[in-house]
Amino acid sequence: MLEQKDLWRYVDRDFVIELTKALVSIPSHKEVSRQETEVAKFIKTVFEAHHIPSEIVEVEAGRCNVIAKLEGRASGKRLLLNGHLDTVPIYGMKEALTPVIKDGHLFGRGAVDMKGPIAAMITAMIALKRMNTPFEGSVQFAGVIDEEEKSLGTIHFLENLEVIPDGVIVGEPTNLNLCVAHRGLQWIEILIKGKTVHGGNQAEGLNAISLMGQFIPYIEAEMKKYIDESEHPIIGRGSFNIGTIKGGTQPSTVAGECLMKFDRRWLPSENLEMIMAQVEHIVKSFEQAHLGYKITYRSMDESIMVGDYSHESMDTSVDAPIVKSVSKAIQDCTGEAPMITAFPAWSDGGLFHHFKGISTVVCGPGKLATAHSDEECIEIESLLKGVEVYVQSILEFLK
Repeated sequence: MLEQKDLWRYVDRDFVIELTKALVSIPSHKEVSRQETEVAKFIKTVFEAHHIPSEIVEVEAGRCNVIAKLEGRASGKRLLLNGHLDTVPIYGMKEALTPVIKDGHLFGRGAVDMKGPIAAMITAMIALKRMNTPFEGSVQFAGVIDEEEKSLGTIHFLENLEVIPDGVIVGEPTNLNLCVAHRGLQWIEILIKGKTVHGGNQAEGLNAISLMGQFIPYIEAEMKKYIDESEHPIIGRGSFNIGTIKGGTQPSTVAGECLMKFDRRWLPSENLEMIMAQVEHIVKSFEQAHLGYKITYRSMDESIMVGDYSHESMDTSVDAPIVKSVSKAIQDCTGEAPMITAFPAWSDGGLFHHFKGISTVVCGPGKLATAHSDEECIEIESLLKGVEVYVQSILEFLK
């Protein structure tokens, strides 16, 4: 086992902190031209400065992944460290691109989701390079675009793989708990069309808002039946959440349309095709009981991935080598056995696991709770511990 004090002989603690600050200061949200590319280029210069082979890979329209790789002394297993370069927009966060440290936390947009974890991965590879510790196989870093929307970066990476990795660590913030599963996810909208008339002739119209008021308890009850049919030992159950409703034009007009958007999350025993079949059955059965109205449904554009890809679930066996290696690494670095749990959000881990059958875990420093918020931050202590865990995970998995 690598002693923690030995690791920090090869790389300074301030290095990962300053690297995180530098990454945060480079905007990479969707309102920026070429979004993630400046971050990718910066990361490449960091790898080059430490003699780690890396490359910029264009995914689409000037948006780029960055890939780096360390080879061991002989052939062996292949480990991938995956992290997304994009962030959500700044929204109302003050000084979002001017990272500051306060009360042991580094604040800034992307600090925890996930430029801090990315900095920890990069630092781990640099430390491993400097340590010259012999290992077999290879460790690769993939900094990818577009995870916050359609995961174009990871999909491009998967479509161009020459050799399938034996294990993947996705560095989303888990507070260094070990997440081996998560639910699938789709955003779906349902549109009710009635008949628009003047409010003075209400009897001649068909009010789409009124019907939506009846449809909501109906779909909630029907979805609950589907959700209650199955439960996962780690994830628990699926979920259904109505996020927005919009309808009508003004008070004196019978609303001809009403649009509802919802979030549906499912278990590894289900898939997107099954979920859409559930929605179709619910919509059609309700529509048949309400003549004159037209009810349609579709996946929202933001949720539709390229090709046959979709936001499917992740479910890695607790006995998989990647789980055992990362679990031991966390225990060695923290002195405590990690909590093996489910990741509450979605991650690119679903793509690696579902579409390529790769054993994948989600594990990273920081707490997910502040992600996307105006108070986004990462604990410095967790960031440093993340470097230690990643180095030890690499050595455990490839030994």
